[in-house]
Amino acid sequence: MNHRQELIPRGVLTIMAMIGWLSVVLAAPVAIAQDAAPDIAEDATADAVEEAPVSRPAPPGRLVAEDKPNDAGNTIVLSWELSPDDDITLDEARLQGYRLYRANVTDPSLEPEFELVAGVRDLTLQRDEFEDSDRFLIRPSQSFMYRLVAVGIDGTESEPVGLDEPISTTRSWFDPNRSWFLGLMLLISFWITLFIYLAQKGVDLKIRKIAGLEAVDEAVGRATEMGRPILFVPGIQDMNNIQTVAGITILSRIGRTAAEYDARIEVPTSRSLVMTTARETLESSFLSAGRPDAYHEDMSYYVTDEQFGYVAYLTGYMSREKPAACFYLGAFFAESLILAETGNSIGAIQVAGTAEPAQLPFFVAACDYTLIGEEFFAASAYLSGEPEQLGTLKGQDVGKIIGGLLIIVGCLLATAASVTQNPQMEWAVNYLKFSVLGTEEPPEELLDQELIEERLEEQTGTAPEEQAVRWESTEGSGPA
Repeated sequence: MNHRQELIPRGVLTIMAMIGWLSVVLAAPVAIAQDAAPDIAEDATADAVEEAPVSRPAPPGRLVAEDKPNDAGNTIVLSWELSPDDDITLDEARLQGYRLYRANVTDPSLEPEFELVAGVRDLTLQRDEFEDSDRFLIRPSQSFMYRLVAVGIDGTESEPVGLDEPISTTRSWFDPNRSWFLGLMLLISFWITLFIYLAQKGVDLKIRKIAGLEAVDEAVGRATEMGRPILFVPGIQDMNNIQTVAGITILSRIGRTAAEYDARIEVPTSRSLVMTTARETLESSFLSAGRPDAYHEDMSYYVTDEQFGYVAYLTGYMSREKPAACFYLGAFFAESLILAETGNSIGAIQVAGTAEPAQLPFFVAACDYTLIGEEFFAASAYLSGEPEQLGTLKGQDVGKIIGGLLIIVGCLLATAASVTQNPQMEWAVNYLKFSVLGTEEPPEELLDQELIEERLEEQTGTAPEEQAVRWESTEGSGPA
């Protein structure tokens, strides 16, 4: 009895254990499947998102590239049709602009490498033309390919639109926009030729007296009376500087006068080539004066290329020898005041001339005579009296008169256009500014009558005709 009672509980326990083990085994795959279901769903969603196509803006229309006419061959004009998304009638903006890419085609068999030329800041909406101008990269001997894309609001680019074949530029021989310059040049050349012809025929061409050059005889004569030397400084630049050339030209006259007066002249230089030129000039001057025996090469000598080393020698020479006349004719910089004040302290007659505007005030303050501006370059014609130089000088004066008249006419037209708001006058001002006196092609909107009238109407709020009538009525009103 007790044995049966012990066997039943053990059997029941065994059955219950087996049932529990089976339930665990059968439930495990279901739980694993339930846990894996969310991950599988997430992966499927991610794959669907990745496979969804990105919305790209519509590309622009056909891209056309042309060589800009009448230029040096460094500008390419590109035009295109606007993208369908570039429409101001749309409810919301779809584009922020365009991007243009350029590639230098060196080998047609290779794939070109494009680089950005102009971004959305340059190629804004509703713009269908761009001038790619680069005088260093774009040259007539090279070919280029272009690509244009539309840029969406989110920064995505459309499909690129490119050229069918590479584009290259050509250099123009003549720019019609500069025809006025050609006409002015021919007019001035005519007057120069005419004055040269008149001077050769013996016609007396009147030239204003230049006080500094008239004082050459006085300065050389004083040096002769006092028995002191003459110091001539041709500047601190080499012979490739036009100021040095002008100074050596004046040295020819000073050297001849010194030879006639039997005065001693010293020409220390800071460039070896200037020394050689000065020696040749002095030798020619003494020969023309009939005193070849009085010339010797030591009159002109080389000191140093160092700026202030050269100046130190000059000031030391002036303090020791105390020349009676000092001529500073050439290119001068920081040393101008040092030389002028040193010469002033020894009581010498000083004549200076330079084309450096910043140094002229120092020479004017400390020297007796100063050749200002063009007087320095006109000295050669003034001193030589040669028909060619005199005719050139007079012809250039005619050019100055023409330039001055054009400036006066331009000022009057600009004032009248500003007061009357007349589109014809504004057109004349722009034409004179860009085509006659300018160096570049005027913008189209500045020479288009309709665009000028529209701009004036936007600025004043009235049509140009109404504005002109209003101005005339205002001018006519007032006390009788």
